[in-house]
Amino acid sequence: MRRHRVFVSAFGLFSLVAGCLALSPLQVHAQGIEFGPKETVPEQGKLKRPAAKSLDQGATPSPSTAKRQVPGPGTPNPLAAKYATSGLPPKPNPANCKNAVPFETWLAEFRKEAAANGVSQRTISLALNGRTLDQGVIARDRKQGFFAQSFTDFSAKLATNNRVTNGRAQIKRNADAFARAGKEYGVPPSVITGFWALESDFGAGMGKLPIMNSLTTLAYDCRRGEMFRKELMAALDIIDRGDMTPDTMIGSWAGEIGQTQFLPTRYLAHAIDYDGDGEIDLFSNGTDIIGSTANYMTHLGWRRDEPWLEEVIVTNDLPWDKADLAIKLPRSQWSAWGVTKLDGSPLPKDDAPASLLLPMGRYGPAFLAYENFNVYLQWNQSLSYAITAAWLATRIDGAPTMQKPKRQIAVLGQDEAKELQRQLKKRGFDVGEIDGKIGASTRSAVKAMQVKLGLPADSYPTPELLDALRGES
Repeated sequence: MRRHRVFVSAFGLFSLVAGCLALSPLQVHAQGIEFGPKETVPEQGKLKRPAAKSLDQGATPSPSTAKRQVPGPGTPNPLAAKYATSGLPPKPNPANCKNAVPFETWLAEFRKEAAANGVSQRTISLALNGRTLDQGVIARDRKQGFFAQSFTDFSAKLATNNRVTNGRAQIKRNADAFARAGKEYGVPPSVITGFWALESDFGAGMGKLPIMNSLTTLAYDCRRGEMFRKELMAALDIIDRGDMTPDTMIGSWAGEIGQTQFLPTRYLAHAIDYDGDGEIDLFSNGTDIIGSTANYMTHLGWRRDEPWLEEVIVTNDLPWDKADLAIKLPRSQWSAWGVTKLDGSPLPKDDAPASLLLPMGRYGPAFLAYENFNVYLQWNQSLSYAITAAWLATRIDGAPTMQKPKRQIAVLGQDEAKELQRQLKKRGFDVGEIDGKIGASTRSAVKAMQVKLGLPADSYPTPELLDALRGES
């Protein structure tokens, strides 16, 4: 087997994944990644979305929307309980799964389920008549290869200086809304803006696909059907409530809505009319976007006046097995082991619980993750995304650029990463799907094998570890 090892040197960060060497800037979504527009600051005016049909264009209101009410801050939201968004989504099935029934048969059954769930026949017809299976959406869901990159490549592409500059400009432009959200929800402007930048470049890359088409396809498809059937039902309720029509529900291939990319369940449970104009507009209304995002983050458990992530300097003789997202130790303990702030000053010697994250192993950048970092992991389960989004927020607040690696760091190519997963699975570890993506389960198995083999247990998959496993086979 040919090896494709790429090195990240202390003199620069290079693209590490075949096929990604000359890509345009990317946009990141809560449930997926797709190519997006170049990074530019949107003009002062509002971004436009397709207008909803007026009554003289044939869009008659249904009984459920005749006395339409949308939730504002602190007002009752009857759909919040129906679409509870706590917990992680169901585990996806393998990419090679097969559907049991034809699409048309499934869609006919789902229409009955929607009617039994209280969705009007008018909405069911408007939203689902003529829907066909979109193989392009399925292909995108299967691929998502961008998450197979190393952390340094991922963060270098996404947490750019341009996004730092644009984020600060957005905070200044929307100062009143951010100040209000900070007071009412306790979420800092930089944290909201970090997500806003990564998810859509402040509206420049929300996606241009019919959301209903994407959701119908993903709800049928065997890989994540359980999750997306709920999202499709929520989208029908959004239409039934009168917030949007199928024609105005335009977004990403993964069915997300607006500039911070809310899935339909998140929209119904947490999107609010923050400026009091009687409408919820996450496509073009900055005040609604800021308030809704802060509201959602509070639901996820954001803790007021507490940190979320901090880049730090580590010593060369740290007990590496303690560097684990699942291990939280008092900040005073990390300080006692020689971990310092970036400028070399000591950490506060307090009891604040923190985990040490080494996404590129002991020679790469190091971060202390605090309780609020859990919110990032609930927003997106990819550790690379979560660290990148959290670090971008610190950069917007004025933190310096990321520290360069102490030495060259070998990165497994995707084929080698798959082989590593197979080797670990053969030894009884649950690494999930063999997909070449080094997620939490694979890193946990790597750490266990490092301990067994007497290697520094920093959870980073190295060529040396793969060679050792090959030798044992």
